[in-house]
Amino acid sequence: MQPFSYYRAETANDVVSALSGGARILAGGTTLYDLMKLDVEHPERVVDISALDLTEIRMEGETLVLGALARMSDAVEHEILRTEFPALRESLWRAASQQLRNMATLGGNLLQRTRCSYFRHGAPYACNKRQPGSGCAAVEGLNRAHALFGGSDACIAIYPGDFATALMAFDAEIDLLGPSGTRRIPLASLHREPEDNPERETNLEPDEFITAIRVPRSNAARASTYHKIRDRESYAFALVSSAVGLDLDGDIVRDARIALGGVATRPWRAGDAERLLVGRPLTEATAREAGVAAFAGASTTQHNAFKTELGARAVADALMIAKTRI
Repeated sequence: MQPFSYYRAETANDVVSALSGGARILAGGTTLYDLMKLDVEHPERVVDISALDLTEIRMEGETLVLGALARMSDAVEHEILRTEFPALRESLWRAASQQLRNMATLGGNLLQRTRCSYFRHGAPYACNKRQPGSGCAAVEGLNRAHALFGGSDACIAIYPGDFATALMAFDAEIDLLGPSGTRRIPLASLHREPEDNPERETNLEPDEFITAIRVPRSNAARASTYHKIRDRESYAFALVSSAVGLDLDGDIVRDARIALGGVATRPWRAGDAERLLVGRPLTEATAREAGVAAFAGASTTQHNAFKTELGARAVADALMIAKTRI
C-alpha cells in the first residue's frame, strides 16, 4: 500500500470539493482498502465521508429511500425491507458476513469492483481494467466465473454485487451530488458495459457521489426473492443469481420482474423473460420457459457454458419462491 493523505469531510460540499481535487471516497472501506492492499487502487488523497448524515432508511410517500451511508446490516434488519422489499433484504443478507455488513455502506456496495482474479492479482496477467490496452487474459484463460452478457473483446469480467442486481429488478433510482447540484438517474444507467473502455465502470462524473437510493413500492417488490447459487453456501460471490418479483391475478401474471447477477458485466434485466410471462399462468413449466428465455443469447466461453442451464434453473426456482409470497 502506498502513502496517501486523509481528510474527513463534515459536509456534502466538503466532499464535492475534495473530489474535484482528485480525492477518492472512503465510506465503509471494505472495497477500497482491499484494492489498495492488492496494489490495484493508488489514491493520493482519500476523503472520509462517514460523518455525513446520509444513513436514514424511510418511506417517502410510495418510495423507499435508502441513505447512501446506511450500513448493509441496518438495511437487513429494517422492518420496511423485511415486509415490503424482501428481495433487497435477501440480496444484502446473502452478500457478506455480519462483520462486513456492519461496515459496508449501501452506496459503496453499488460501486464495488469486479472479483476477476486477473484484475485483482495483476502482473503477469493482462487486464484492460487495470492497465488499459494491455489485453484481457480472461478471454482465453480461466473464465468459469466470467460474463455471459455485456462483455466485449476488451473485458468479460462480471459485476459482482448482489444488491444492485436486486435494485435493477425494481426500477430503482440513484441520487447524485456534484458541483452542479443534484441529479437523479435510473440504477440501470449507473453501470457501464466495458466496450472499448473497461477501465470506466460507471457513469458517475469524477466529482460527484451517491447520496441516496430510491425504490418505488410495488406488488412485485413485496412478492419477491433473491435466489443466489454459489460454490459454497456461506458468503461467496454468485455463480448465478436472480432477483424476481411477481404481481398475480389469481395464477395469471400481471407483472414480472427478473434481474440476473453473476453473469453480466453490469446488473442485468431479463426483459424478454418478463414479457413472456405476462398474461399467462405461472406454473413450473412457464417458469422454466422464462428461465430459458432469460439466458437466450448468452455468449459463453470455454469454462462458463454451464451457467446457462444453472441460470435458467435459478430463475425458474426464484419465480416459484416468489409465487409463495403473494
